[in-house]
This record gives sequence, C-alpha cells and structure tokens, in this order.
Amino acid sequence: MRHTKLSPTHAAGALPVLRPVFSAIRHSGRQIVMAGAISGLLTGCGNSAKILSDPLSIFSAGHEKSQGYVGTVVADEPIAALAAHDVLARGGNAADAAAALGFALSVTLPSRASLGSGGACLAWKPGDRAGKAYLFLPAKGSDTSTSADADRPASVPMLTRGLFLMHLHYGSVEFSDTLRPALQLASDGVSVGSLLAADLAEVQAPLLADKEARLIFGRPDGSVLQAGDLLRQRRLAGTIQRMRSAGPGDLYTGALARLLVDNAPASGSGLTSAALRTTVPSEAMPLTLRIDGRDISFLPPPADGGFGMAVAYRADISGHAAPDLARDAVAAWRSNPQQDAQKLLNSGTVPTSGTPLGNLPASTSFAVYDRKGGAVACALTMDNLFGTGRIAGSSGIVLGASPLRRPLPLLSAAIVHDDKSSFRAAVTASGQNQAADAAAIALVPAAAGKEPKISPATPDGRVNAIVCSDGKGSRCGGWTDPRGAGYAIPAN
Repeated sequence: MRHTKLSPTHAAGALPVLRPVFSAIRHSGRQIVMAGAISGLLTGCGNSAKILSDPLSIFSAGHEKSQGYVGTVVADEPIAALAAHDVLARGGNAADAAAALGFALSVTLPSRASLGSGGACLAWKPGDRAGKAYLFLPAKGSDTSTSADADRPASVPMLTRGLFLMHLHYGSVEFSDTLRPALQLASDGVSVGSLLAADLAEVQAPLLADKEARLIFGRPDGSVLQAGDLLRQRRLAGTIQRMRSAGPGDLYTGALARLLVDNAPASGSGLTSAALRTTVPSEAMPLTLRIDGRDISFLPPPADGGFGMAVAYRADISGHAAPDLARDAVAAWRSNPQQDAQKLLNSGTVPTSGTPLGNLPASTSFAVYDRKGGAVACALTMDNLFGTGRIAGSSGIVLGASPLRRPLPLLSAAIVHDDKSSFRAAVTASGQNQAADAAAIALVPAAAGKEPKISPATPDGRVNAIVCSDGKGSRCGGWTDPRGAGYAIPAN
C-alpha cells in the first residue's frame, strides 16, 4: 500500500513545494485563492477574515444561505453537526464542512475529539477512482525512555495536521476559516450535550483531579458538568485564535508548541519538540471492493477498523457472517501487520485468529455529503475517554493518550460510489470493540441504496450513515443510532 507523507517542514509551517495538481485556482466564499496560498495559512499569512455575526458560518456576512437541498451531515454530536450543515448551506463543500465539524467537536465533545486527538478520514468526489484516505492516528509524543518517566504520556495532537492535509486536497475555502465555528463556540460557550455528560460522569474523579480540567469541566459543588450546563472554554478559544492568526503550524513549531513542551513536566505528557515537529499525517489509497457494479472505499491500515469492516461486509453479503467477524479479523491483522491488506482482502481468505484485542478506547465518527457529489467520512479518537485526563496548561487542549500504553480503537469508515460518477452512501461507526462490525452490518443495505440497519445491529456499535436512495446522489438522507446522542441533517 502506498502512503504519501506530508513532509515535516510542510506540516510545521514552512512554505511547501506543491505538486502541479495543487496549483489550480480554487474558489472560496469571498475570493479566488491559489492553492499555493493555502501554505501561507500555516505561517500566519492570508488570515484577515472578519468575525461573523453568524457564529457558525465560515463565510462572509453577505454570503446568503442556499435554498433547497445542500447536502447531508451525520455526527455523534448535534451542535457540531449543525455547524457543518451551515457550511454546506453557505456554499462550502464536504471537505470544508468536515474540517469545520472536526474542529467544532474539539469544543463540543472533547472527551473523544479534542485538538489533542487523532483519527482518519476518507474523502471522495466525482471523478475520483477510489478517493483518498488521510491517516493521522494518535502517535507517541516522546520516545520510550522519556515516556517511562512521564506520569501520563500524551499523543502528538494530530487533528489539525490531519484535517489540514485532507482539506488541502479537497477543500474550497481558506483553511483558517474552517476554525471559525470552533472559535465562536469555545468563546461563547455551548450547552453540554448528553454524550459529553455521560462521558464526564464516567471519568469524573480522575478528570477533576487535574486543576486545569476542574476549571473547565467542574461545577462549584465539586461535581462535573451536567447535560444542559454551559461549557465555556476561553483558553481553548485563545489557542484556536492563535492558530487562525499565526497559522496551524504554530501548534507544532511555534509559540503553541513551546507551551505544550514547557507544560510537559506539569501535565506528565512527555511531549517533546522533536515529536511535535516531525510527526506528520499520511495520504494513502483506500482499501477497495467492487461488488455488483459498486465501488466501496474503506479506511486502510493502520486505521484497521476499515479492514475489519471490509472483511465483515463481504462475508455479510455472501451469507457467511459471524458475530464479531470484523473485530476478529483486525485481531489477526494486528498479529501480523506486515501483510498487504488489499491482497489479503482480494484473496477472499482472511485469517480471523490472533491475540484478543482487549478493551478498546472510545472514538467518535461523522460523515458529510455535499450537493456537488463530494463526501468525507471520518473517525476520531483520544485513545481514551478525555485522553490523559489533563489539560496542556493555558492552551485549553485536552491531551490525547499515547498509544505506547493503549491500543488504538477500530476506526471504521467507508464510502460507496458508482465508478467515478455518483455517490451512493457513507457509513462510519464508533463503539469500541464492535464499531467495525456495526459499520459492516449497516453497509450491506446502505450500499444497495436502502435504509441501513442502525439499531440494534450490535449491542455497543454506534453507526452514522448517509444513503442516496436514487443512485444519483440527489435524494439522500442521514441516519444515526437512536440509542446514542447523534444528529442527522436531513434525516430519513
């Protein structure tokens, strides 16, 4: 499998040498922007946009919302989903909305998707053969010896770099603008949703043991915030504003990076400047299956929930499904990760015996489809609820947990399309050990343009799905597991 990495200098904020394909002119909500100018966003250039009267919009105040169908959004958290749908309503594409959604989740669902998190995304648009996968999984923030001295080893904050790389290839507005909804939500505050409230209750004691976390997530009576309480994160808003003005690269090589490293002893994170500077996301070809004239793209390893999902999906449609088949396929894969996943998938004989995965950490997922036929499907994780459970000083960032001590979750996502022309469906899932199996079960009807089996596909898996029933990408609805707290716009 070919993986193309974003170079450390590119990701850190130096002006990159762009391939010719990226030199095409692209349209933003206000002006025509050369893709080469996107690199300036990482060094702080080209960020003169005004704060909007509409807090969730990334476009100018004079850019009116479109009427009629503008696209579909499904996510585990309603406020972030609404922010993404507003991006679509104002003319943004799926990559713009997905980036805005990911950053909004860092405010509304920091238990699973803070700026300290990682993840993986699939992106596709008409004309693509299989689309692209963008892998920015949690990575160790220091070497083994240093982490042994760290009380709570943290992962490198990969969300920003990963969404930047995806947006660089598929987005249509300035990347800094995708941070606007998150900035406004962090500054003004948001109502605590039911999923975040449940996560807070789950880890109340260890989370409130951290002074900075207590200031953000604690009540005056010593308990954690409850559903409906106001969550305001002004220090995080300052960090997001810094990223907008100085460029996202500041988080890896600038003042924000120095803050994270200087805070490492206090937070026990073990984060080093070398890790922040050199750990970069990668672009890869998705795993693919072609069945009944439909092409299906899956997240590839190391986002191996996609591999398990593909194995289980093929077994499901052939009538050979078994409980937890996707989970077991991933266990076998992780026992020998040097195998060629695509060749193994093509062979039709996938081993399903390996070291048991144990209890896997939490994650969250979402998908976006736009009116022009583009789609993005992502899964994000802190590699533990609230990651390390600590805040990186005055940055307001909840630190993700290092994979040195915890296994990665089953990040699962797939996009279905007909050859290079029409989008058919996108399916993502969370739910610890059953995420990939739940996604595979939902994908069987979704790929055929039918209502997906959302609940109760598995006891723990939580699916988000977009399905276009007409096969032309014009009649599309969203589904999210009714047992969860998700939101689909529009819903069927």
